[in-house]
Amino acid sequence: MTAHVHPPGPVDAAVAGAGPAGAVAAFVLASTGHRVLLLDEARPSSPHAGHCAFKIGESLPPAARPLLRDLGLLDDFLAGEHPKSTGTYAAWGSAALQGQSHLFDPYGHGWHLDRLRFDAFLRDAAVAAGAEVRRATVLKRLGSRLIVRERGSGAVTELHSRWTVDATGRRCVIGRRHGRRRQQDGLVAAYAVFREHRPADREHPEDCEARTLVEAAPHGWWYTTRVPAGRLVAHLTDPDLADPALRTPQGFWRGVTGTSHVRLRLEGYDPAATPLPRWAPAHGLRLTPAAGPGWVAAGDAALAFDPLSSQGILTALHAGARAGQTVAACLADAGRTADALADYTAFLDGVAAAYHRNHAHAYDQERRWPLNPFWQRRRTGGTTLPGIA
Repeated sequence: MTAHVHPPGPVDAAVAGAGPAGAVAAFVLASTGHRVLLLDEARPSSPHAGHCAFKIGESLPPAARPLLRDLGLLDDFLAGEHPKSTGTYAAWGSAALQGQSHLFDPYGHGWHLDRLRFDAFLRDAAVAAGAEVRRATVLKRLGSRLIVRERGSGAVTELHSRWTVDATGRRCVIGRRHGRRRQQDGLVAAYAVFREHRPADREHPEDCEARTLVEAAPHGWWYTTRVPAGRLVAHLTDPDLADPALRTPQGFWRGVTGTSHVRLRLEGYDPAATPLPRWAPAHGLRLTPAAGPGWVAAGDAALAFDPLSSQGILTALHAGARAGQTVAACLADAGRTADALADYTAFLDGVAAAYHRNHAHAYDQERRWPLNPFWQRRRTGGTTLPGIA
């Protein structure tokens, strides 16, 4: 694809954040011939960075295939050879493990992403379409001016943009100044990536399991999946219920060994090589409104999901594409701005409503620990905030 050449000066659109939502928004906008600045605040990862090089958020479901095809990115994505995801196993609602296969999914299999490589692929696609990348962090928006901190020098500068896409994730740097954020609960994830340290043999064959495994527990739930970096294991719970020992490698390993099914996926892994667990917010979050004159929010800045849905990245891609289309429509015809923003809001409302229904239904299926606070909080009619997604 030939990149567009733009003269210096103010840009048509600045996209704050270069994750999946931001990169796709920049790609869509640049593909329509607009001058787009993609503000990337992430630090480059070294191939020797070890565990720190891993980025959580690794599941892409089969339904991403038609979206990537419509964007013209599917062939290049498939050439990246991300490992296949063939379905899930879940011990949810009972101790027995139940399987769900992608074999009969109309879109085929899903993928276990190398997130750093996937994010770089989307950024490269945006650049190839004509977007310009600037290594900077957005501090605030003042009308058409964005105040940013340059990543290399640390200098605070300003730039001018007719429209801004807030794709700054859960921090929601721009949107939080214009709307209200509603948090679903306090869910957090403690996670670690294990690497095999034993050569494959008959007793300890190589870990090739292609399905994600989910297991409910009294104070939350666990999941594990094979990723290019190794085997990811995560525990989801509320901060006030989290065992402090999970912050240490030894305590995290003990937590894993207390599960019935997840621990079996770690046969052949060395407990002494357990990495230091990392923590990340995992609660649902909704920004309302998520768009206004001169700005729109996309991805986790607009709508963040509980990872039980496995829809976070897919939704970010859809929201990024819709945000890019919305801003392009506003730039093409200012008289259409109100309608374009209303359509975008309706799209987010539909996604949020579907997520909320599915989230409530899923947690309602687990009834083995009805008096435990984690599950009480997630029962239908519990503390879930109205309209959250």
